[in-house]
Amino acid sequence: MKWNLRMVAAQRDLWRPTELLEAFKTVGFTPSLSKVAAMWSGTPVTVRLDDLDKICAVLNCTVGDLLQAEPLEAATGESEALPKAVGAEGSGSSGGGPVRPTPRRQGSRRSLPPN
Repeated sequence: MKWNLRMVAAQRDLWRPTELLEAFKTVGFTPSLSKVAAMWSGTPVTVRLDDLDKICAVLNCTVGDLLQAEPLEAATGESEALPKAVGAEGSGSSGGGPVRPTPRRQGSRRSLPPN
């Protein structure tokens, strides 16, 4: 997802996080300045739905204006940069089938303590 808070705020002539914080207060939304600055400077990991509703009310926009879906490859870089699961195709050193456990060797299960 692409977070477009700065662009939508700029279209409403809000250029700083402090201006956005003052606008939030008009609808009773009172986050801390550090929370507003974090939303302003980057993509938040989570946003509560009621907070998202208040943000949209202040900016007179829709959720679709704030969040735009991006293809997975564009969001993570190259698709081959994703880690592969153990046993997945192309991850084993044998190159063949699935990775199989090796049985324990016969004999004592414990080693003797050092003398």
